[in-house]
Amino acid sequence: MIETARVRLRPWRESDRAPLAAMHSDEEVMADYGGPLTRVESDAKFYRYAAAFETHGFSRFALERLDGVFLGYVGVMPIWLTHPVAPGVEVGWRLARSAWGAGYASEGARAALRDGFRRHGWDEVLSYTASDNIRSQAVMARLGLARDQGRDFIANDDTAAAWTGLVWVARPDMDWS
Repeated sequence: MIETARVRLRPWRESDRAPLAAMHSDEEVMADYGGPLTRVESDAKFYRYAAAFETHGFSRFALERLDGVFLGYVGVMPIWLTHPVAPGVEVGWRLARSAWGAGYASEGARAALRDGFRRHGWDEVLSYTASDNIRSQAVMARLGLARDQGRDFIANDDTAAAWTGLVWVARPDMDWS
């Protein structure tokens, strides 16, 4: 578990499946993802994140306020080997709409990066988003991530239209306090 002044990042519990699915069913929350997820799709993410923690010791963690209110998730995941910026690790977040605008994504991501650089010794952690995802770009800027246009990519799979990813980089020598 990782705690900050306001939030806790922790491994997933079975009781998180319902609030995670509720968040994934929100059209506005999932707009950058191409739309809401079904319960089956949300559960698949839940199990993938839980398995990543068991395998690697890091993952997208459940993010909650210190009083236990579910906020969403934040953390670092291995980048899929077939991804255009692979190999590596990527920090990301997704918050329930009720948690937007309070700084929870920045606070949680900063804590996840600090923990990851300390415990895993990574040389860098990437973060990427679409050009129209202004909220995530604002989090990346608040974190002080360095924009790396040379790594921008176009991803195209069978399930969605081509997607342009803008890439930012976190390094261990940055201030993660």
